[in-house]
Amino acid sequence: MSKPIKNLIVETYKNRFEGITGGVLIDVRGIKSNDNNELRANLAKKQIKITIVKNSLAKKAFQGGELAPLNDMMDGPSAVVYPISEDASVVTVARELVEAAKKIKDLEFRGALLEGVVFGPNEIEALSKYPTKDEAQAQVVQILLTPAQNLIGAATGPGKKIASIIKAVQEKLENGEEIKKAS
Repeated sequence: MSKPIKNLIVETYKNRFEGITGGVLIDVRGIKSNDNNELRANLAKKQIKITIVKNSLAKKAFQGGELAPLNDMMDGPSAVVYPISEDASVVTVARELVEAAKKIKDLEFRGALLEGVVFGPNEIEALSKYPTKDEAQAQVVQILLTPAQNLIGAATGPGKKIASIIKAVQEKLENGEEIKKAS
Protein backbone atom coordinates (compact mmCIF):
# COMPACT_ATOMS: atom_id res chain seq x y z
CA MET A 1 0.00 0.00 0.00
CA SER A 2 1.43 3.37 -0.95
CA LYS A 3 2.13 6.11 1.57
CA PRO A 4 -0.59 8.48 0.18
CA ILE A 5 -3.19 5.70 0.52
CA LYS A 6 -2.07 4.97 4.07
CA ASN A 7 -2.29 8.68 4.94
CA LEU A 8 -5.77 8.82 3.42
CA ILE A 9 -6.90 5.85 5.53
CA VAL A 10 -5.42 7.41 8.69
CA GLU A 11 -7.34 10.64 7.98
CA THR A 12 -10.51 8.63 7.34
CA TYR A 13 -10.09 6.92 10.72
CA LYS A 14 -9.50 10.26 12.42
CA ASN A 15 -12.70 11.66 10.91
CA ARG A 16 -14.75 8.53 11.59
CA PHE A 17 -13.72 8.28 15.23
CA GLU A 18 -13.80 12.02 15.96
CA GLY A 19 -15.79 12.62 19.14
CA ILE A 20 -15.80 8.91 20.06
CA THR A 21 -14.49 8.52 23.61
CA GLY A 22 -14.75 4.77 24.04
CA GLY A 23 -15.62 1.45 22.53
CA VAL A 24 -15.08 -2.26 22.62
CA LEU A 25 -12.35 -3.90 20.58
CA ILE A 26 -13.21 -7.32 19.15
CA ASP A 27 -11.74 -9.93 16.84
CA VAL A 28 -14.18 -10.97 14.11
CA ARG A 29 -12.03 -13.71 12.56
CA GLY A 30 -13.93 -16.90 12.00
CA ILE A 31 -17.39 -15.39 12.31
CA LYS A 32 -19.68 -16.60 9.54
CA SER A 33 -20.88 -13.91 7.17
CA ASN A 34 -24.54 -14.44 8.09
CA ASP A 35 -23.74 -14.06 11.79
CA ASN A 36 -21.63 -10.98 11.02
CA ASN A 37 -24.46 -9.40 9.01
CA GLU A 38 -27.01 -10.19 11.72
CA LEU A 39 -24.72 -8.76 14.41
CA ARG A 40 -24.17 -5.56 12.46
CA ALA A 41 -27.90 -5.16 11.76
CA ASN A 42 -28.85 -5.70 15.42
CA LEU A 43 -26.22 -3.24 16.60
CA ALA A 44 -27.22 -0.64 14.01
CA LYS A 45 -30.79 -0.70 15.37
CA LYS A 46 -29.32 0.29 18.74
CA GLN A 47 -27.15 3.12 17.35
CA ILE A 48 -23.94 1.07 17.54
CA LYS A 49 -21.43 0.71 14.73
CA ILE A 50 -18.64 -1.77 13.92
CA THR A 51 -15.56 -0.65 12.00
CA ILE A 52 -12.87 -3.12 11.03
CA VAL A 53 -9.51 -1.36 11.19
CA LYS A 54 -6.00 -1.95 9.99
CA ASN A 55 -4.10 -1.93 13.27
CA SER A 56 -1.00 -0.01 12.24
CA LEU A 57 -3.05 2.75 10.61
CA ALA A 58 -5.62 2.88 13.42
CA LYS A 59 -2.82 3.22 15.96
CA LYS A 60 -1.53 6.26 14.08
CA ALA A 61 -5.02 7.74 13.93
CA PHE A 62 -5.73 7.09 17.63
CA GLN A 63 -2.30 8.30 18.83
CA GLY A 64 -2.66 11.28 21.15
CA GLY A 65 -6.47 11.02 21.14
CA GLU A 66 -9.05 9.61 23.50
CA LEU A 67 -8.95 6.18 21.85
CA ALA A 68 -5.15 5.84 22.24
CA PRO A 69 -5.46 3.28 25.09
CA LEU A 70 -7.00 0.85 22.57
CA ASN A 71 -3.68 0.74 20.70
CA ASP A 72 -2.15 -1.66 23.24
CA MET A 73 -4.98 -4.14 22.67
CA MET A 74 -4.73 -4.23 18.87
CA ASP A 75 -3.21 -7.54 17.86
CA GLY A 76 -4.36 -9.29 14.72
CA PRO A 77 -7.52 -8.37 12.84
CA SER A 78 -9.47 -5.91 14.97
CA ALA A 79 -12.83 -4.22 14.86
CA VAL A 80 -13.88 -1.26 16.98
CA VAL A 81 -17.49 -1.36 18.18
CA TYR A 82 -18.70 2.03 19.36
CA PRO A 83 -21.88 4.05 20.04
CA ILE A 84 -22.88 6.61 17.42
CA SER A 85 -25.54 8.50 19.36
CA GLU A 86 -26.22 9.93 22.81
CA ASP A 87 -28.78 7.15 23.41
CA ALA A 88 -26.09 4.47 23.38
CA SER A 89 -22.97 4.15 25.51
CA VAL A 90 -19.97 1.86 25.80
CA VAL A 91 -21.90 -0.02 28.49
CA THR A 92 -24.73 -0.58 25.99
CA VAL A 93 -22.16 -1.78 23.44
CA ALA A 94 -20.72 -4.24 25.98
CA ARG A 95 -24.20 -5.52 26.88
CA GLU A 96 -25.09 -6.13 23.26
CA LEU A 97 -21.78 -7.85 22.49
CA VAL A 98 -21.99 -10.09 25.55
CA GLU A 99 -25.45 -11.18 24.41
CA ALA A 100 -24.20 -11.70 20.84
CA ALA A 101 -21.23 -13.76 22.09
CA LYS A 102 -23.67 -16.28 23.55
CA LYS A 103 -24.86 -17.05 20.00
CA ILE A 104 -21.63 -16.36 18.09
CA LYS A 105 -18.98 -18.57 19.63
CA ASP A 106 -16.12 -17.14 17.52
CA LEU A 107 -16.66 -13.58 18.77
CA GLU A 108 -13.55 -12.71 20.76
CA PHE A 109 -13.12 -9.67 23.01
CA ARG A 110 -9.84 -7.77 23.01
CA GLY A 111 -10.72 -5.07 25.50
CA ALA A 112 -12.73 -1.90 26.02
CA LEU A 113 -12.34 1.75 26.84
CA LEU A 114 -14.89 3.72 28.88
CA GLU A 115 -14.08 7.35 29.60
CA GLY A 116 -10.34 6.68 29.88
CA VAL A 117 -10.69 3.46 31.89
CA VAL A 118 -9.30 0.39 30.12
CA PHE A 119 -11.03 -2.98 30.51
CA GLY A 120 -9.30 -6.23 29.58
CA PRO A 121 -10.92 -9.01 27.55
CA ASN A 122 -12.06 -10.79 30.72
CA GLU A 123 -13.67 -7.62 32.12
CA ILE A 124 -16.15 -6.96 29.29
CA GLU A 125 -18.91 -8.92 31.02
CA ALA A 126 -18.38 -6.88 34.20
CA LEU A 127 -18.51 -3.69 32.11
CA SER A 128 -21.84 -4.83 30.64
CA LYS A 129 -23.30 -4.86 34.16
CA TYR A 130 -22.40 -1.21 34.85
CA PRO A 131 -25.33 1.19 34.81
CA THR A 132 -25.69 3.38 31.73
CA LYS A 133 -25.57 7.14 32.18
CA ASP A 134 -29.37 7.38 32.38
CA GLU A 135 -29.57 4.49 34.85
CA ALA A 136 -26.85 6.03 37.03
CA GLN A 137 -28.63 9.40 37.03
CA ALA A 138 -31.89 7.72 38.05
CA GLN A 139 -30.08 5.96 40.91
CA VAL A 140 -28.60 9.25 42.14
CA VAL A 141 -32.01 10.94 42.04
CA GLN A 142 -33.53 8.04 43.99
CA ILE A 143 -30.74 8.24 46.58
CA LEU A 144 -31.30 11.98 46.94
CA LEU A 145 -35.07 11.62 47.29
CA THR A 146 -35.08 8.77 49.83
CA PRO A 147 -34.16 10.89 52.91
CA ALA A 148 -36.84 13.44 52.00
CA GLN A 149 -39.43 10.68 51.64
CA ASN A 150 -38.43 9.27 55.03
CA LEU A 151 -38.61 12.72 56.61
CA ILE A 152 -42.09 13.36 55.21
CA GLY A 153 -43.23 9.95 56.43
CA ALA A 154 -41.89 10.65 59.93
CA ALA A 155 -43.46 14.12 60.02
CA THR A 156 -46.90 13.03 58.82
CA GLY A 157 -47.03 9.68 60.69
CA PRO A 158 -48.09 11.05 64.12
CA GLY A 159 -50.61 13.38 62.49
CA LYS A 160 -52.20 10.45 60.66
CA LYS A 161 -52.48 8.51 63.95
CA ILE A 162 -54.17 11.45 65.71
CA ALA A 163 -56.52 11.91 62.76
CA SER A 164 -57.53 8.24 62.88
CA ILE A 165 -58.21 8.46 66.65
CA ILE A 166 -60.36 11.58 66.16
CA LYS A 167 -62.23 9.84 63.33
CA ALA A 168 -62.90 6.79 65.56
CA VAL A 169 -64.18 9.06 68.37
CA GLN A 170 -66.42 10.93 65.90
CA GLU A 171 -67.90 7.69 64.57
CA LYS A 172 -68.63 6.43 68.07
CA LEU A 173 -70.34 9.69 69.01
CA GLU A 174 -72.39 9.66 65.80
CA ASN A 175 -73.53 6.11 66.56
CA GLY A 176 -74.55 7.14 70.04
CA GLU A 177 -71.90 5.12 71.78
CA GLU A 178 -70.40 6.27 75.01
CA ILE A 179 -66.73 7.11 75.16
CA LYS A 180 -65.05 5.91 78.29
CA LYS A 181 -61.95 7.36 79.78
CA ALA A 182 -58.94 5.06 79.57
CA SER A 183 -57.53 4.14 82.91
